[in-house]
Amino acid sequence: MVDRRVFLELAGAAAATAAGGPALAGQVNSTVGKADYTIRIAETAVELAPGRVVRTTTYNGGFPGPLLRLRAGRKTTVEFVNETATPEQFHWHGQFVPSHVDGAAEERTPYIPANGRKRISFTPGPAGFRFYHTHLRAGSDLSAGQYTGEVGPVFVEPQHDPGRYDREVFLVLKEFEPSLSRGGDMAQDFLAGAEVDDLKSRGETAMRRSLASGMPKGYEVGYRTFSINGRMLGHGEPIRVRRGERVLFHVLNGSATEIRSLALPGHNFTVVALDGNVVPKPTTVPVLWIGTAERVDAMVEMNEPGVWILGDRSDDDRGNGMGLVIEYAGHAGAPRWVKAPETHWNYADFGHHGGVAAVPDETIEMTFAKQNAAFHGFNVWTINGVPYAGGASLEMPGSMDVMKPMFHLHEGGRYRIHMRNASDDIHPIHLHRHTFELMRVAGRPTSGVMKDVVMLAGYQEMEIDFVADDPGLTLFHCHQQLHMDFGFMALFDYI
Repeated sequence: MVDRRVFLELAGAAAATAAGGPALAGQVNSTVGKADYTIRIAETAVELAPGRVVRTTTYNGGFPGPLLRLRAGRKTTVEFVNETATPEQFHWHGQFVPSHVDGAAEERTPYIPANGRKRISFTPGPAGFRFYHTHLRAGSDLSAGQYTGEVGPVFVEPQHDPGRYDREVFLVLKEFEPSLSRGGDMAQDFLAGAEVDDLKSRGETAMRRSLASGMPKGYEVGYRTFSINGRMLGHGEPIRVRRGERVLFHVLNGSATEIRSLALPGHNFTVVALDGNVVPKPTTVPVLWIGTAERVDAMVEMNEPGVWILGDRSDDDRGNGMGLVIEYAGHAGAPRWVKAPETHWNYADFGHHGGVAAVPDETIEMTFAKQNAAFHGFNVWTINGVPYAGGASLEMPGSMDVMKPMFHLHEGGRYRIHMRNASDDIHPIHLHRHTFELMRVAGRPTSGVMKDVVMLAGYQEMEIDFVADDPGLTLFHCHQQLHMDFGFMALFDYI
């Protein structure tokens, strides 16, 4: 069913079109003509390695979902066929689409019905590396939401492709076979920047009080198997290269909860884009760090012949599958791994320094905090003291569907979000249907780095700016599935 707001938008668009006005940028359930793409949602078997088969929900029968190459500014029609018994949401992560097309129930996007179908039309954009995924709440059900295989890459082609590489390779990083465990400390010393004393004091005081009251640490999620493009290390075809080739890697972290690193011994990565957006200052690094739902475009010059492992710095994760083989022409044998150096990741390295900072029309203050194990053993997450914004009850099934907007925007305004993290967890922060600019990272000013997800380290703060140029309900949340499911969401609206 389409709610009254969406119905009025569609009716208004139809009236405008009939009167010679512009059509709505995205349409739901258009049945005219043939769809450009068909996406089937069904439970299937995914063979990660011989004898290692998992059953999960996928797109078009495998993992990852098919690479969709769309053209910026050219209308696209997609048909969804849902062969499961669960209504679904299909989120166009990183694209500027109307809220009723975006694929989030919190924005009032109509569901893809269980055992049914739905067709949409929209205009892709902006150009760059985007992706798609389910946007369902999983809660404690580790067979739902993004714990499944419902993830796939999108590349929105620019009008003019510079083609400054010899070949491109898309990599989707993903874990399977999740399980719950009591929380531990997440390693996060790879994120540069100093902790803020008052945030640390607040977070540690709250945790000490919780543990002293007899409360255990809240649940976290761990995984048994790890993969790149749906295959565990050693069980997929190697990437075969030639000496002197310039390979552009498009890397997507499709995890529900994990932060990933990626290294290739003997080689460096030149980062040219983050979340599909070209960076002002391409920078060469020995290790990529990629938060949940982040994308990195990085060029590698193949100048160290041999057979190598491209994989996670973690020996455990790489040993359980998070890697693949790079094989130079004319070389054979067992692939080599050399421990990658300790590195720090700072988004400001990719941006401009100095100059006159943009002045926002309004600054929105947000403080993120954790209530340890407060809901049946799960941590509850709050923004300015409120879970799920608007006070929706965690007890109420589907409570995210009736979220009330917490923040209000005026179209055309420039807004600065000052984010303060009063927990020791890293939060990959995502803003739907908009791109934001990093203005200050852990106390360091920067500009020009445009993203739709950014990792905020424990007890640190950050400032991001965005322009309210895509009217409609807009979701803001942590992209870590456990955090999102248990409170870490807020809704913007335009007034």
